[in-house]
Amino acid sequence: MRFGLALAFFCLLAAFFTGACQPDGAGPAGCRYDPSNVVWSHFSGERAHQHCAALVEFGPRPAGSPALERARGYLEAQLKSAGWTVERQAFTEPTPLRPIEFVNVRARFGTNDFKKPVRVILGSHYDTKYFPNIRFTGANDGGSSSGALLEIARVLALRPALAQCIELVFFDGEEAVEDYTATDGIYGSRFYAREITRRQKPAERPRAVVILDMIGDPDLHVRIPSDTPRGLAEWLFAAAQEAGTSSYFGWASTPITDDHAPFQREGVPAIDLIDLDFQSWHTSGDTMEQISPQSLETVVRTALLLVERHLVAP
Repeated sequence: MRFGLALAFFCLLAAFFTGACQPDGAGPAGCRYDPSNVVWSHFSGERAHQHCAALVEFGPRPAGSPALERARGYLEAQLKSAGWTVERQAFTEPTPLRPIEFVNVRARFGTNDFKKPVRVILGSHYDTKYFPNIRFTGANDGGSSSGALLEIARVLALRPALAQCIELVFFDGEEAVEDYTATDGIYGSRFYAREITRRQKPAERPRAVVILDMIGDPDLHVRIPSDTPRGLAEWLFAAAQEAGTSSYFGWASTPITDDHAPFQREGVPAIDLIDLDFQSWHTSGDTMEQISPQSLETVVRTALLLVERHLVAP
């Protein structure tokens, strides 16, 4: 993640996307919000914490590493056990060190048709940054959101019709090999977003992309990027008010480089739920001791309410 500098450019993007995710009045009946049958309140921070711990046990997980392949196997096994169909989206790109094969892990419920349009993408990166001199296991940065996404898979399966409106994506290569540039970092989301533009007509593209990243800090302060589409931001804050979590959410003063950004550039409205005020970021101190089940629950219940009530509902 890196704070952007081109504020004027991103302000133009924000203005363009402000109305891009308004309801269109169409969609599967199963996507309709049913206050008597919600899933957001079933999310368990403790279960997500357990998944996070399991991923951290694989050790440092930089893109292209055997440890990341083992973590990938864990993700796939957990998704399948919750009833989701899994597809690997593999591609190779040059990096400052060497060409690396990256693998996004995609999950759909009730279908193996990954070309079928969905209303919302929920995403997290599952790689960790490569450091030659420290043991970086990324409990918060990569682990917390990926553990949360596995628990999201479980609770969405409680409402199969709702789950079919959503795709879960674990992005590879969010971390820059050296430092964030136009060609280093957010590899998986850049590839995925380009594929959306190449394969889908505008009307078939997701209504919104919701990215989770670094959501486990006990001292929680989620700040959404300043270029977040205003409609998405308003719905997030409305969901936070309804969930009683408003004090944990606010605005960042600048744009942020993360997995939401490529989607915005391709015209798909996206929001990044991230807490960058994390003292152990990119240090060996980013361990399970820094992860709060309550913080995971706070962020993800709010995110699921945003999705369930505002984003997938016709």
